[in-house]
Amino acid sequence: MVILGIDPGFAITGYGVVKYEGNKFSVLEYGAIATEASIPLPQRLVKINDELTRIIETHKPDAAAIEELFFNKNIKTALTVGHGRGVAILTAAKMGVEVFEYTPLQVKQAVVGYGRAEKRQMQQMVKVILGFSSVPEPDDAADALAVAICHGHSYKMNGYVYK
Repeated sequence: MVILGIDPGFAITGYGVVKYEGNKFSVLEYGAIATEASIPLPQRLVKINDELTRIIETHKPDAAAIEELFFNKNIKTALTVGHGRGVAILTAAKMGVEVFEYTPLQVKQAVVGYGRAEKRQMQQMVKVILGFSSVPEPDDAADALAVAICHGHSYKMNGYVYK
């Protein structure tokens, strides 16, 4: 099964594509889609869509796993992140990729085994699980890889079956 993990954002959207076979993960691609603050909102959203479209066309994932937003005290930040998240969900859905959503607590539980783990603990476990020599960078990409790992560990328990 190929899983596209997405850490949604507006300025930066992290992504990670992993193959999950026989309880083993291998990384196909990871990185971040950055949009410039000087570019108007519609063009920033188009860039996120275009890059995710390329990634989906290249790797043909069986599933897209995306992190749910946690409530942010800064409403403007939450709304802009929501724009990026909406584009990510729409892009995957329009391309026929089933979308699964996970809370930050679920991601930490699946990756570290403790839902209140610190971000650094989660990044270290991503490094270990994926066999990296150092924590993947940028942080947004490491977070997206964690969401993909979460789906790999969770989909059977949720009754999903992939060919």
